[in-house]
Parts: sequence; C-alpha cells; structure tokens
Amino acid sequence: MNVRLNRQWLLALALPLVLTACGDKEPEQRSAFIQFLQTRIIDKPGVHVPKPNADESKAFGPYTSDYSIITDFNSGMDESVKPLNGLLQKGAVRSLGDVVARRDELQAAQTGLNDMASQIKTKQAAADAAHAKLKQPDDLKAVYDKAYERTVSLPSNTFLEVLPQINGTLASSLKVADYVNAHKAQIDVSGPAPKVQDPTVLKELNGLLQDLATQAQGAQQAQAKVQAVMLGR
Repeated sequence: MNVRLNRQWLLALALPLVLTACGDKEPEQRSAFIQFLQTRIIDKPGVHVPKPNADESKAFGPYTSDYSIITDFNSGMDESVKPLNGLLQKGAVRSLGDVVARRDELQAAQTGLNDMASQIKTKQAAADAAHAKLKQPDDLKAVYDKAYERTVSLPSNTFLEVLPQINGTLASSLKVADYVNAHKAQIDVSGPAPKVQDPTVLKELNGLLQDLATQAQGAQQAQAKVQAVMLGR
C-alpha cells in the first residue's frame, strides 16, 4: 500500500514537469526573434529599427525585452540628434562679416554639439551595459550581436566620430571672429570684400581662413559619412 501511494505521488509530481516541457515555447519564440532580426535588420542596407506589430511581439515572448534595448536606444538617440540640422544652420557662414556678426550663434551651436555628443555617449553606455547582461542561447546571440552592432554601435560610433569634425568648423569660425574683433583697427568687414591694412595681419587672417576652409570641407565629408551609414550606401 505504501509503495503504491509513493508511486502515485511520484506520478503526480512528474506530470507538471512533463506538461511544462511539452508547453515550452522558447524555441519557437527564439526562432521568430532570430528571423525578425535577420530579415528586418541585418539583411537590409542601412540602419533600420522596425517596430514589431502585436503579433510579432507576442511571438517573441520574453525576447521582446531584449529588443527593447535596441529600440530604447534608438528612440533616445533620435531625440538627441534632432537639433543637429538647426545647429548646422546656425554654424553656416557665408562671409567674414557673417562670422563676426554671428559669433554668439556659433558659440551656441558648438555648445549644442558638445551636449549632443555627451548625450549619445551616455545612451550608448546604458545600452552597452544592458546588452552585456543578456543571457542568450548561442544561435540567438550571434544574430542579436550583429543587429545590435548595426542599430546601436555603428550609428552611435559614427556620430561620435563626425561630431568633432563638424565642431572643428565652429571652432575655426570662432577663432576667425575673435581675431577680427581683436584687430578691428586693421580689418574692415563693412564692405562686400574685407579690407586689411597690415600685411602681417593679412597673412595671419588668411591662415585662419584657410584652416576654416579645410575644417568646412571635413565637416561636409563627415555629414556625407553619416548619410552613407544610415542609408547603407
């Protein structure tokens, strides 16, 4: 009698384990998530962070939280870089007089770009920390890491690389503005073409303007690089 009861108890305890194993959806959820990452992100050129629909999110199961690391970062980065076009417009100058007259705008644009870089670094560090804590099966990890590189590491590293190049133009513009202000007696920017009385001042100013032209060219190349990365060209 005692043996029979023990067997019944063992069967009762084993049944939930069997049912749990049969009802395990993790392999299907992982497969759905891998396919999504591969086909919707990795296989497409450029940077794409698609939003899963309700059915897809349900199919991913707990892996939706893994994907939220990518989507949260991109939402934050989009917000951080949103002022970029406006800052570039502030930093665009067309003449020496323009540089001098808009010095405060140039300074504000430089501050804005520095703040933008700081925000991106902070958001990338948070995403990297969350990524490092993930415990994923090897097949998923291989695909997820590629998607993470495409949607987090690549765009953030690209912006952090090119923002200083863009900022270099603003720094050169500020040097020109400060030099002109310091040599008002020798430099006349009131007319259509600047006039410089002192040959030494002219040489020094031309050197600063040459550096500004070089920095501007680098900034244009930097903007082109961002576009190439985002569009996959």
